[in-house]
Amino acid sequence: MVLCWSVRFKRRPGVARAMAAKKSAKKAVKKAPAKKAPAKKAAKAARGAGGDWRAQRLDRLRRLIREADPSAVEEVKWRKPSNPDGVPVWSHDGILCTGEVYKDHVKLTFAKGAFVPDPARLFNSGLEGGLRRAIDLREGDEIDETAFKALVRAAAELNASGR
Repeated sequence: MVLCWSVRFKRRPGVARAMAAKKSAKKAVKKAPAKKAPAKKAAKAARGAGGDWRAQRLDRLRRLIREADPSAVEEVKWRKPSNPDGVPVWSHDGILCTGEVYKDHVKLTFAKGAFVPDPARLFNSGLEGGLRRAIDLREGDEIDETAFKALVRAAAELNASGR
């Protein structure tokens, strides 16, 4: 007596799974390796020996944050394979801001920026959001250091107040 294929393998499910795995392995197409995004290349270039303008800009902002709030703590968070260096985060009774390097700009995002007074209008990104505000600095952009320090101090005071 000859049994049809499905009946034979229903009795032996391990064989059916093995045959199905063989079929799917044959059909599998090898994917091309993913190309690195330009932002990843930019961040890698900024981390390089001496860095370019983005690394220098981030170092300058780091210095200004330390001057504005000496008790602010800088740590690196959110390390992952696509960003092995992680994201610098400054905090004082909560996150003050994060610093990120992109292809064409450096971004400082203030966690509670919507509640921080900004009379000098330094915030130029994320203005429509309900909580965060950011400062995008492109090559050649200047930042008012006094106003920036005041912004950092105001963010630290806001965190300390518990709001």
